[in-house]
Order: sequence, then C-alpha cells, then structure tokens
Amino acid sequence: MRKVVSEMLEEADDIEVIDKARNGIDALRKIETDEPDVITLDVEMPKMDGLEFLQKLPELIGKNIPVIMLSSLTTKQSKTTIKALELGAIDFVAKPSGSISLDIDQVKQELIEKVRIAAGAKSKLAKISKTFSRTLKPVKKRVISTKKITAKPSISTRATGLTKLVVIGSSTGGPRALKEVVTLLPEDLDAAVLIVQHMPPGFTTSLAQRLDKLSDIRVKEAAEGDRLEKGLALLAPGDYHMTIENGQVKLNQNPKVHNVRPAVDVTMESIAYDYNSNTVGVILTGMGKDGAEGMKLIRDNGGKTIGQDEETCVVYGMPKVAYEIGGVEVVKPIDRIAEEIVRMVNS
Repeated sequence: MRKVVSEMLEEADDIEVIDKARNGIDALRKIETDEPDVITLDVEMPKMDGLEFLQKLPELIGKNIPVIMLSSLTTKQSKTTIKALELGAIDFVAKPSGSISLDIDQVKQELIEKVRIAAGAKSKLAKISKTFSRTLKPVKKRVISTKKITAKPSISTRATGLTKLVVIGSSTGGPRALKEVVTLLPEDLDAAVLIVQHMPPGFTTSLAQRLDKLSDIRVKEAAEGDRLEKGLALLAPGDYHMTIENGQVKLNQNPKVHNVRPAVDVTMESIAYDYNSNTVGVILTGMGKDGAEGMKLIRDNGGKTIGQDEETCVVYGMPKVAYEIGGVEVVKPIDRIAEEIVRMVNS
C-alpha cells in the first residue's frame, strides 16, 4: 500500500514523496529530521496506530502538519476515522476495497486533490489549533455553569406552531467544526436541526453516533420519513441528497450538485420558502461553493444566516463564497457560532 500510494502521488507534478514509514513510530522519527508539508496516514498500522500517532505528533514534534487519513469502509474504521478528524486530521480518503486495496487507484485523483488542499492549509493549522484549545474549553465550561444557553420559544413559533429550523452545512474540516458547534447547543433548543456534511456512506453513520454521544441535543443519521423535532439534529446520509417536505425528510440520489451528494444547497433550497423567517442557515469550513446559493436564498426569504470566519476555517471556501454573494448576515469564529445560533432562534 505504501508503494502504490507513493506512486499515485508522484504522478502529480507538484507533489514529491520525500519518505515512507512502516508505522507511526517510524514516521515520528523521520518527521523530526525531514518535515513534510503533508502526511498521509493509515488508520491501521502496527506498533502505533493512526489515532495514537495523531495524539503524539504535536506533543513530540511540536509542529502542526496536515494529515490525510486512509481508511477502509468498515464500521470500526469509520468510527476511528471520525475520531481522527476530531484530533486534527484535515480529511480522509476511503479505500475502495478494504485495508489492502489493490484498486486504490480508483481514488487517485481524490487523494491528490486532498493532499493539495491540506498543503494549502498548513500555515493556518497552528492558529486554528490554538483557537480550539484556548477558547473552546472555557466556553464549554462557561455554558455548563449557566445550565447551558436557555432557549426560550420565540413569539413566531408560539403563534404559528411552526418549529424553527437550523440548517448547517460543512465540508473539509467539518467534522471537527461540527463537534464544536453541535455539542454546545442546548437540549431545550427551540428548533429542529439539519446537518449536511460532505462525506461518503458509512462515515455519516459514525459521525452522527459520535455527535449524539457528545451532545445534549439528539443527533441521528436521517432516514426517509423522519420528522422535524425540536432538539433533534438530522444528519444527511452519505450519497443521498436530503430535502424536507411537509416537515418530513425525503432522500434521493438525484445527480450530484457541485460534484457532491449530499449537497448543502439542495437541503437549504428545499426549506427556504416554507420556513422563511423561522430559518437559521449556517455555513462552516469547506472547499468550493456548496451552500452559498442556499444561504442567500434563506436570507432573501427573511431567515438569518451565520458564516464561519476565515481565521478558524481549515478551508475558507464555502463561507467565503456565501459571504461574497450576500448570503451571510453574521460572521463568527467557530467557538461563537453555537451561542449565535441560539440568539437567532430566540429572537
């Protein structure tokens, strides 16, 4: 696998593989003497696995180096990959057929593109890591000490019986950002929540389970017919667009939008007209422009919108485009987005 992955990467004119490591211990030793711009890391390795490596990397090396995970499509590895993304891995590539994927060339272009994106994010990682470690923990403690953020029913919700709706979209760097937003939302949030994260099948199941375990609100992978409920977050399943009709989830495999499925725009556009001023749109870190038109549509129909700021984004793509076309009303760092969501829901 090391040989095949190396050969794939070196086919790109702008990528040079400077070394290969047999395991995490070997990698840490080599990184100390020859710092790479990007590391590709297998979840399963002898002596030191991917999770332990990610924990040791900043501790022993003292450097923030972007990491792309390689993971097979097993339940165990998908759960491990989600934890790796929480620990700071930039993104991952799913092996097409298990730990030893002789057909891994199927994902060659995806791997090359993600390595390029990771290299571009290298200069931001130290600043982002400081934001997470310095500000998020105090915010969590402060919110807990005041019994989290009290979510009072809004006048419009009481008058119409219509549940307010929060729609969150994210891509590269999203799992870590979602953790920092969703885990700070209060159990009594007076809104239903929809989440669209660009991610393949299987991994969205693990992400939903992980968020549910860490959060006060309930989180589940969306299924056909699920109903919107206050305090419930529904995560679009991998390879399915998620829309809302009459308060119920509808899933489809219509053509990809912006080359992704699920797409943020599809979900946001399905609710913007029906929920208008009762909607809060949120766009987080990610490559490309998915969600920009959906955010603008929400705002044009009276809803409120929040964009993650450039400083705390792993990739300032989706929030940037949304801001540039007028789809973002308020810009906030990742550690202030949850409280802004609650403020908007309550207003």
